[in-house]
Amino acid sequence: MTVLDLVWHLGGFMAPAALVSLLLWPGVAFRRRGRARWVALAWLALAGVLVLLAGLIWFGRDGRMATYAAMVVVQGTLVWWWRGR
Repeated sequence: MTVLDLVWHLGGFMAPAALVSLLLWPGVAFRRRGRARWVALAWLALAGVLVLLAGLIWFGRDGRMATYAAMVVVQGTLVWWWRGR
């Protein structure tokens, strides 16, 4: 596997977490100012990638719907928790 292949694989693995983060981020971003907006986006993306990684380890393969559902629940819970603070 070349370095370019590795980059494409990692990008494809992290793309769902990034997309859901970008979709949920406006729910938090309007309440934060400056750098805190971008930090919230980074935390959302990191949480999504960690859930995807846990699903990969647990199920032994990528792309299980249960993993994607867990990712959405975790990221949605983060947004819900941040909005309540």
